[in-house]
Amino acid sequence: MAMPLPRAELESLLRTRQLDRTLTTTLPTADETAVASTGIGPLDALLAGGLPRGHLSEIVGPRSSGRTSVTLQLLASAAARGELVALVDALDMLDVESAAAAGINLDRLLWVRGHVVTNPGMCRDMNQRALEQAIRALALILQAGNFGLVVFDAAEAPPDALRRLPFTTWLRLQRMVEGGHTTCVLVGPEPMARSSAGLTLKVGVRDWGSGIRFGHRLFEGLNIHTRVVRARARATEETTVALATAATNCA
Repeated sequence: MAMPLPRAELESLLRTRQLDRTLTTTLPTADETAVASTGIGPLDALLAGGLPRGHLSEIVGPRSSGRTSVTLQLLASAAARGELVALVDALDMLDVESAAAAGINLDRLLWVRGHVVTNPGMCRDMNQRALEQAIRALALILQAGNFGLVVFDAAEAPPDALRRLPFTTWLRLQRMVEGGHTTCVLVGPEPMARSSAGLTLKVGVRDWGSGIRFGHRLFEGLNIHTRVVRARARATEETTVALATAATNCA
């Protein structure tokens, strides 16, 4: 089983990718109105510009709901703005060719690969330890600072393993990101946690009609329905977005 990276080794990796300035500098403190554009026009319009900086937000939905497509678009949009982005890939599910096809500048991406056993049988503790290691990697990246977007992708992790994580885990991560310029996004099958001003995007495919067209690792005409849940919302906020996106191991 993979062991968590020591801080010295993480620092060395950051220097190799010329990201070591994240260890000694910080982004400007975000105000309450600072947002990070998703790069998806209808969704940004619904979100008043994008996802809030300095808070935890979520993208949740079942397999093939479009959650990976939205996540790749988020990473591509942030990297295109010149921001450093990080992906803690808890199950090592990222397809690099699909990420590049989605427009992600891989030179600006720190990819931390984890390992979770989807069907562990009686060895459930293996998943618990693997998720805890991924959480520790996420915490190190948030502490390093200067990343515009940090994504924790546990979309294919067993739901019971996610539920067993102490709620204090999310509170600790929230304290690390709050008041800063980083947008932290959790991706999972169901809601895990969010800041008081963070958002939960519940996604699902509107239909699988004949309008979907497949090409070389790409498909178009996918209509993803998104429901936005705000902690202080008094009305339902929904939109449907059409994506031309890269095909990956899971959506």
